[in-house]
Amino acid sequence: MDITNAQRAKILVHALPYIQEYTGKVVVIKYGGNAMINEDLKDSVMRDIILLSLIGVKVVLVHGGGPEITDMLNKIGKKSEFVGGLRVTDRETVDVVQMVLAGKVNKSLVHLIETKGGSAIGLSGMDGGMIQAKMKDPALGYVGEITGINAKPILDVIEKGYIPVISTVGCDSEGNVYNINADTAAAKIAGELGAESLISMTDISGILRDKDDPSTLIPVIKASEAPALAESGIISGGMLPKVECCINAIKWGVNRVFIIDGRIPHAILIEMLTSEGIGTMFINE
Repeated sequence: MDITNAQRAKILVHALPYIQEYTGKVVVIKYGGNAMINEDLKDSVMRDIILLSLIGVKVVLVHGGGPEITDMLNKIGKKSEFVGGLRVTDRETVDVVQMVLAGKVNKSLVHLIETKGGSAIGLSGMDGGMIQAKMKDPALGYVGEITGINAKPILDVIEKGYIPVISTVGCDSEGNVYNINADTAAAKIAGELGAESLISMTDISGILRDKDDPSTLIPVIKASEAPALAESGIISGGMLPKVECCINAIKWGVNRVFIIDGRIPHAILIEMLTSEGIGTMFINE
């Protein structure tokens, strides 16, 4: 659809208060789901991130890469096993996780941002002791529970004018490498940075009162309301751990947390720079 110059100007003026609200502040984006696989959506996300960076938002991109890990394990003839949504990670698997997340996926995203006119530097949670971890459960193997975040490497990259792109592998003082859940890592990093917002990209519209009816989207949820929504079954299944991360991020000092549908082109800009938004926002009281 063609729009006139006057319409373009009106759109920019409408976005101005939101741009002013976010300029100079940290926004952590947890990148995953279909938006990480579909090439058109991937292009949309990278352009959103670059635009935010150019208007002065300090964007931090945190990513996982479950499908790519599974694909690589299949190529070497290793079956993926999950318990409670977490990948059972033996020594061989954690080597693949490190190779895929900190290597292939991370550097591909950095390259994509660079080719679209942005400036990015890839980091893993192992760099500068950024994500410190311990074994979560021996039954899960090298799945990590975060024990600490060192934000200095991230802040150093931001200060130099780059977008940090962070893969969620961590380590302990003995050199063991751990597979870290990306939602948990993004929440912890956002809290440590005192982020204005954490945006979690998913493959659903947000929190729905009726999971089969998109019109029942709940636009705002107070942190104190989440337990009742979980008890009633409105928040259930795979959304439970995601919402727990959202609530924890609020507790750790993030002002606002959004769950948005990454299948919608430019979902990040729609959520951040319009009055309506498209997902569910979690806030404190």
